Amino acid sequence: MKNKIKKIIEKKSKSKIVCLTAYSKNIAQILDNHADIVLVGDSLGSVLYNYDTTRKVNLKMMIEHTKSVRMGIKKSLLVIDLPYKTYRNKSEALKNSKIALKETKCDAVKIEGGARVKEIVHHLVKNKIPVLGHIGITPQTVKGKFKSKGRSEIEKNKLIRDARALEDSGAFGIVLECVYSDISKKITNLINIPTIGIGASVNCDGQVLVTDDILGLTNAKIKFVKKYTNIKKVIKSAVLKFKKEVKSSKYPTKRYSY
Repeated sequence: MKNKIKKIIEKKSKSKIVCLTAYSKNIAQILDNHADIVLVGDSLGSVLYNYDTTRKVNLKMMIEHTKSVRMGIKKSLLVIDLPYKTYRNKSEALKNSKIALKETKCDAVKIEGGARVKEIVHHLVKNKIPVLGHIGITPQTVKGKFKSKGRSEIEKNKLIRDARALEDSGAFGIVLECVYSDISKKITNLINIPTIGIGASVNCDGQVLVTDDILGLTNAKIKFVKKYTNIKKVIKSAVLKFKKEVKSSKYPTKRYSY
């Protein structure tokens, strides 16, 4: 675990970090050869369960999906999102982090927030639990519509304070979500730990996206989401072929029968 995290930190300003989400073993096995970090994100709430907010995701759900993902991971750094109301104070954060790491054998936890969670991050790191930070848009606490961060000087200064607070607290990296390009560049240059952007421009040390989004499995219409393929067409084609062969009694042949 320590070596994996060290390698992530060493990529700072040298080699772009690739991070993608996984919620099951099958997808995790594919990502493992290509992603530096595999994140079991609480985004599974909307992607898999059709929740309108990540706040409905609980620790049990996160643990069960991470256990599945763990079976497909050998190389990548495996990170689990701590869901809403599981790290409201130092003792709660430590208790739930220990449970998550013990049951899933993951490598680190991710929590949302900057300066307001610095004592919690410090407490976790002090107790040998690696933490990936997350600032900018923080879905667990956002109210109303999601709005990109860093337009005003007040927001820019807050983002810088948050990033520095997380670094000082011992976080090994920070996700910057929907942060304007100029401030994401400034933060990346100011701190000594990697920044991983999602809608935060190429200026970050790495990028993260939801795997289901890049595969075209979701109907996400978000500015930063790029669909690299349309896997729905492939699935539909396979299903139609199966249907046709079943209807015409071409499947199963002797080869596929006992």
